[in-house]
Amino acid sequence: MSGFQKATKKQAKLRAAFFGPSGAGKTYTALSTGEGMLADGQRMAAIDTERGSMSKYSDRFDFDVLELEDKSIAAYVTALKEAASHGYPVVIIDSLSHAWQQLLEEIDKLAKAKFRGNTWSAWSEGTPLQRQLIDAILSYPGHVIATMRSKTEWQTSQDGNGKSRPVRVGLAPEQGKGVEYEFDLLLEISTDHIANVIKDRTGKFQDQLIEKPGREFGKALAEWLSDGAPAPERKPDPIPPTADDTAMQKAVAAIDMADNEADLKRFAAAVHTRQDNGFYTSRQAQELYDLLDARMDALRKEVVA
Repeated sequence: MSGFQKATKKQAKLRAAFFGPSGAGKTYTALSTGEGMLADGQRMAAIDTERGSMSKYSDRFDFDVLELEDKSIAAYVTALKEAASHGYPVVIIDSLSHAWQQLLEEIDKLAKAKFRGNTWSAWSEGTPLQRQLIDAILSYPGHVIATMRSKTEWQTSQDGNGKSRPVRVGLAPEQGKGVEYEFDLLLEISTDHIANVIKDRTGKFQDQLIEKPGREFGKALAEWLSDGAPAPERKPDPIPPTADDTAMQKAVAAIDMADNEADLKRFAAAVHTRQDNGFYTSRQAQELYDLLDARMDALRKEVVA
């Protein structure tokens, strides 16, 4: 009997990320959009890692806030669980970048304390932590809007009078590589408060430039997400496949055959990616990282000799 059936639109919960440089209005946009998604009588929650900056908007928005002093991924996950236990239909995370910065610091410490300074090996423990954060966001029973800082640089542009002036622009968000794939909606906000809709699974706003998105934007999102058949109860994610003995033997052989550091670095990056995708378990990845370290040491000794 075939498992295929007619596709139907189902109700869903939003997973959105807003990123941009300092001054773009990420926090305000997130709060305004979140407020627009609320039904009468509902309240939203906010997880604030910016030292109380969200509360500065409490005269314009009605929300409950948790100021997170501990920026570890475990603290983020606990905060999301607490928000879920109180039944908040919308939760704002401002900012998701602090979790990434904290994780990078932990990786650096792990590398020095446990892996002889090798960050490749340290990521065998860091990648599962990052996955825990993403899973906590995806499994939240309400809408989630996260802000992310972006790396900033200055460029020169011409104003209406033809005069050159410096303009601050945002680059990639400060979070893990590929994090954008986890969200339904991705907005890049400029310092002029114009949002570029880079990704939109609703299809309503894709590639649009929206000036100061806010409550009406949130209402439109809520209407689209609530349209359709009730969403089925979420089932636990299936356990991803892992490398079997044959795959591990091929990986070990490839490491043994590597004759330069560039190949080893590329292989280490591949191990990191495949572990993140669930192909290698933490134990398997650690075994490969140890072999990479040993092979790297051997190549360096050959050069010295």
